[in-house]
Amino acid sequence: MSLHRIRLLMWKEFLQLRRDPLLIRLLFLMPILQLILFGYVVAADVKNLSTAVVDLDRTSTSRALEASFGASDYFVVTQRPAETDLQHLMDTGQIAIAIVIPAGTQAALDRGEAAPIGVVVDGSDSQVASVGSGYAAQIVARFNADRLAAQGVDLAAPGIDARVRVMFNPTLASVNTMIPGLVAAILMLSIMAVMGQAVVKERERGTLEQMFVTPIKPVEYLTGKVTPYALLAVLQLTVVALVGIFWFKVPFAGQFSVVAAGLALFMLTSIGLGLLISLVSHTRQQAQQVMMLFMLPSFVLSGFIFPIDSMPQAIQPLSWFIPLTWAISILRGAFIKGSGFEALSTQFWILWLFGVVIFGAAVAATRRRLAE
Repeated sequence: MSLHRIRLLMWKEFLQLRRDPLLIRLLFLMPILQLILFGYVVAADVKNLSTAVVDLDRTSTSRALEASFGASDYFVVTQRPAETDLQHLMDTGQIAIAIVIPAGTQAALDRGEAAPIGVVVDGSDSQVASVGSGYAAQIVARFNADRLAAQGVDLAAPGIDARVRVMFNPTLASVNTMIPGLVAAILMLSIMAVMGQAVVKERERGTLEQMFVTPIKPVEYLTGKVTPYALLAVLQLTVVALVGIFWFKVPFAGQFSVVAAGLALFMLTSIGLGLLISLVSHTRQQAQQVMMLFMLPSFVLSGFIFPIDSMPQAIQPLSWFIPLTWAISILRGAFIKGSGFEALSTQFWILWLFGVVIFGAAVAATRRRLAE
């Protein structure tokens, strides 16, 4: 074994890397991005849950109980609606938990009777629902213990009691929230993995230059390139959805048209992202690195694995710029809540904007590349 030859081979590899500045940047950027994302997101607790308080008692005790929730790091009181508005607020995702203080609560306590307090949680994210309901029960129990201690009453005496009710996913089965998100994640992963290699593969083989000298039009090239993968993605999603519903017994409470429209918009966005990655990459290795650079924050920040409410306040706005966030919101809303187009209108408009901008940019870049 010759150390001199090994040293020359090592020098050759470094020279090849130096000729690929994009790959060098990605190699240094990826571990930094992974450290930041996983360091802040994975270790984070579920906090700052959007909370609604329905105070039907309107007494000093009910106001003190509401203040206890507001003073906690786990809840942020954002709504004080009527009880009849809770369904709509949870359908649209404006709140994750609601505290309902019935009328006559203080009167029941004055008589020495138990006073039940309603805790309504959105079960469309089983992790948030489970942790949030547990925190709410602890706050109610601590408030009740402090109240009895201040009155010099035995802690075993009747008092305020939290009654938890889970909407949409009463069993809190994690598979019911994971499968709808997995459908969107698989779509993005499969489409981008294939489309990200589409143009760069032809460039490496030399067939892209041959394509330029043919009389084929840019729109024909783009349609012929995209359509087969889109059809395969539809077939793949159909199989995944059927397995989720019939094998994993995931309830489907919504409308097929809502799911189809949401996935169609998200597919448009994923195809556009894949084409852009393929156009900016010169080699397949570059395309894979760029795709991983995009996939990592998409999976971590979209709410697919970790609840968005558990992330630091400075990081949460980043999830708004990730298309997967809105696709998961649509699918979970349709599957678990049975939400329709009206309740999910915000998510649809944002996903439509992503589709138009990203796919439009990919089409324009492809046309310009073919016209060069």
